[in-house]
Amino acid sequence: MQREQLLDYMASDIYTPLTAQELCEVFDVERASEFRDFVKLLNEMEDNGEIMRTKNNRYALPEQMNLIVGRLQMKARGFGFVIPEQESEADIYIPATELNGAMSGDKVLARVRDVRGKTGAHREGVIVKVVDRVNERIVGKIALYGHHAFVTPLDKRFADDIFVPKEDAHGAHDGYVVVVELTSYPSATHGPVGRVVEVLGHPDEPGVDILSVIRKYGLPEQFPEQVLRAAEAIPIEIDPAEIAKRRDLRGEVIVTIDGDDAKDLDDAVHVKVLENGHYELGVHIADVGYYVQEGSVIDKEAFRRGTSVYLVDRVIPMLPQRLSNNICSLNPQVDRLTMSCVMEIDEQGRVVHHDIFPSVIRTAARMTYNNVRRILVDQDPELRREYESLVPMFELMEQLALILREKRMRRGAVDFDFDEIYVKVNDLGEPVDIVPRQRSIAERLIEEFMLAANETVAEHFHWLGVPFVYRIHEEPDAAKMLDLNAFLHNFGYHLKGVGGSKVHPRALQEVLNEVEGTREARMISTVMLRSMQQAKYRPECTGHFGLAADYYTHFTSPIRRYPDLTIHRIMREVLSGGLSPEREEKLREFVAEASRQSSERERIAQDAEREVDQLKMVEYMQAHLDEEFDGIITSATQFGLFVQLDNGVEGLIHISALDDDYYVLNERQMALIGERTRRVFRIGDPVRVVVTRASKEDLRIDFGLVAHLREATYVGGAGGEAIVYDEDLSPKERRESIRRRESMSSERGGRQQRDRGIGGRGKRDRLRGKTVRGGYDRAGRRRDAVPSADHEDPIIDVRHAASPPDMPYDEWDAEFPDPRALREAEGGRGKRQRQSADERFAKWDRETGGVGDRARGERRTGGYRTWPTRGEPGVAKKGPGKAKGRKQSERAAMESADRPRRAKSAKAVVGAAAQSGGRGKAKKAKGKPTGKRGRR
Repeated sequence: MQREQLLDYMASDIYTPLTAQELCEVFDVERASEFRDFVKLLNEMEDNGEIMRTKNNRYALPEQMNLIVGRLQMKARGFGFVIPEQESEADIYIPATELNGAMSGDKVLARVRDVRGKTGAHREGVIVKVVDRVNERIVGKIALYGHHAFVTPLDKRFADDIFVPKEDAHGAHDGYVVVVELTSYPSATHGPVGRVVEVLGHPDEPGVDILSVIRKYGLPEQFPEQVLRAAEAIPIEIDPAEIAKRRDLRGEVIVTIDGDDAKDLDDAVHVKVLENGHYELGVHIADVGYYVQEGSVIDKEAFRRGTSVYLVDRVIPMLPQRLSNNICSLNPQVDRLTMSCVMEIDEQGRVVHHDIFPSVIRTAARMTYNNVRRILVDQDPELRREYESLVPMFELMEQLALILREKRMRRGAVDFDFDEIYVKVNDLGEPVDIVPRQRSIAERLIEEFMLAANETVAEHFHWLGVPFVYRIHEEPDAAKMLDLNAFLHNFGYHLKGVGGSKVHPRALQEVLNEVEGTREARMISTVMLRSMQQAKYRPECTGHFGLAADYYTHFTSPIRRYPDLTIHRIMREVLSGGLSPEREEKLREFVAEASRQSSERERIAQDAEREVDQLKMVEYMQAHLDEEFDGIITSATQFGLFVQLDNGVEGLIHISALDDDYYVLNERQMALIGERTRRVFRIGDPVRVVVTRASKEDLRIDFGLVAHLREATYVGGAGGEAIVYDEDLSPKERRESIRRRESMSSERGGRQQRDRGIGGRGKRDRLRGKTVRGGYDRAGRRRDAVPSADHEDPIIDVRHAASPPDMPYDEWDAEFPDPRALREAEGGRGKRQRQSADERFAKWDRETGGVGDRARGERRTGGYRTWPTRGEPGVAKKGPGKAKGRKQSERAAMESADRPRRAKSAKAVVGAAAQSGGRGKAKKAKGKPTGKRGRR
């Protein structure tokens, strides 16, 4: 009985849930041995979540029972999302109360209970069953008590502490970092239980932080003994019979170009000019597949690891060092087995001919990026003399690389020119400096050569129709492109093709070219990158959006990536005589599994590398507390501003540190705007900050604002004209703008009194980092609405969220207008004309009543609701006590009118409050007044 036959039958339209006995009748299972095997298959498929058994022992597919199979992805705030295995399915939000013992990363069955949104994209559900547990061990900090201990996981996605009996603490000291093996998983009635299996040490001991990350992500440091023995059994010397089977390229001038500290040299290149004027580019890759046989213990371990992991002070390799740094590494002046792709390229960068074959090479020199850069860019005379015989080839490489890049740009590839951040550490693992690692011509030419080889190999084997592992990058989501275009519109840029069926990558590159050299270039590039899909491995060749390539694979790094190793073996097998139908079918199953495993391990490696980098950045900033740095605002959120320093470190200015005003997030402008001063903190603005806190436990750096280096004022509306920057004004206008902000910032008495009445900023500070549930926000939405799966935890991962949400608070005006604004607008106005800065500031003065010690009060501008202050017409002065009581009563009543589903107009509420007899009775009748701060 084949599994596929059973699944196909259950997926047919004629199928209704059947028992095991009824299924046996359908498939003619008669013998006892066949029946046992059939029931065993059913149980196995049920355990894997492929089928489900009902209460009356009938079997059906999960989707037929409104169940979805997926991986649970928890968030730090306690809720989670099920990421369905079917990529076309939307994620399912799981409240903290509906987890039913599931943990982050578990394979689960979820039932959808509620669908929200016009497109049904927001789904809420409940975990029905945990199909596969993946968290056998958890890293955490232990707290000892009299007869037991609790371990608090370092990974904030695990909300429950782990109970450890005293006898299972194994001598761990209080506060130490330990590894706990779970002996009992959580359920709806009890939490997890475990035992300590490894004590890593005190959190402040050198190396414990990185070791904690290694254990947290389950990165295997040591190779099993049988793997090491198998590697030792591989001879270093190459069999002459094998050399005879390959094309001998030992006479070619071939070099490797890598980083200074690289030891696994898996790619080498040569370039020369042919008689017809074309370039010959040879890319030679270490033939790891010759040494790592399919199904061997080394191959199985490489499959399990998926990729090498590069941390700041160590490398966790995919293959044993005897292979990665010795036998397979293309060290200079020694014979090495390779797979070669030799391409003939014309003056326009087109590959007019290519040849792919097994080869043997001997590299002439081991070059580094720094030395090649000094030869080509700095024209270093000493190095040019040392490598005199190779300099002409390096100059040809530079010419060819520029041609290939120009061709790639013409077809519309997207080139994110980010500087890689490099953390330097000493022998104890302590960070000593953080520097950007720039991409010089040396890195760029190797990058272009590898891209050309990967595309050529992918296209060649795609047209052969053989099983293969491709590197794909899907087209971005149309909704995210619309959000990105709205975001770009604030800076005066436009994304072509938005609103159509799809956006061409050339449109994104045109925006990057347009912003190059501007202050907002880095920030726009980052937002654009976060709006795109993540590349992954697939057995189908669907193209690479970012490279604007129809065919792409990873062929060039088999020492450190398993997909490259897989296709090397397929390439040699195909080139040596083809595949039988049986072999082809087997390989198709294998490449599908290898693609899934490699994509998963790649994401784990990236997360671990990023976390270690962040750990070292936090540790570096701990030595620079109270020091000032220049940076740029990279994200504006409702709880503060994320700022990236020039050295790449990113931290948060919490909104409580902006104490000169009450700031609200304008989602359309991606800015925080002061309600009184209209002062703007916008993405891309340069600031000077002071480091106030750096916590390795929370992986968080806090900044205080020293100076805002690009002051601006919000004058209302949308688009580029909504914000006026001081630097764009005349000297007179600039002085007037500064005077307005400073004057309004000094008028804090009324605001402070309002803060004391409702809890104010102090209450908000006590809630910082928490989710306030219940009630309504400014947009009229309930605070406990289902969160979006596209956004991570606000404090930890919001910087990696996509482009801004689509509910700008300016739309709040249309839904809940200010009654006074409606009265003032009666009679209508003509079409709004474009106004100068003076006219817009004059309009602001008319609406706010000017500035000064006796301001007549603020009016609404661009989505803010403000209320009359003392001295404004319509507020009677009946004496200090009564006037003050009536004033506060009216304000409380009118602010309560903001809430949806309350009184229909502010006037009606004020009248009700007046009839109740002043502040005391109004408060008794309506409950404790809650103003705008309480609603946030």
